[in-house]
Amino acid sequence: MRRAIEGHHANAEAAMKAAFATAILPFLVTPAMAGTAVEAVRPFYDHVGLELDPAERGRFVDPAKAVLDARDQLEKSEQGDCLDANMPLDSTAYDKAELDRSLKIIGSETGDTAIVVAAFTAQGEPHRMQWKLKKVDGEWKVADLLSVTNEWALSQYQCQ
Repeated sequence: MRRAIEGHHANAEAAMKAAFATAILPFLVTPAMAGTAVEAVRPFYDHVGLELDPAERGRFVDPAKAVLDARDQLEKSEQGDCLDANMPLDSTAYDKAELDRSLKIIGSETGDTAIVVAAFTAQGEPHRMQWKLKKVDGEWKVADLLSVTNEWALSQYQCQ
């Protein structure tokens, strides 16, 4: 009987600890932990092709948003596509394992602007991408994407 009571108390104590942890979790997530510029860029490497999904357009501001919106219109008109595939990967073919193994993302935030650099290896070659972000309503949005390696910028594309 004593073991049953002790077991009940242990279960009740564990349940109380879990409830407490769940209750305070929202207070532990600070703006510094969630919503960094690096965190805004990482999904583009976790889900390759995300930049071309019109449902994800809220991740962008002009000039990048304007180019992507123009690309969407061109595609809807069935006149083709004006952007290269895999832009966050410097428009190269890639191996997911090689990307995951080599990807390094660092960022620098200054007020409402940020620069994030993603360095990785694709097909055995090193690549470096620079992401320019702006903070809009407390969220980091992509304003431009540049290839340091191959010297192109999303903002320079003309999708008309």
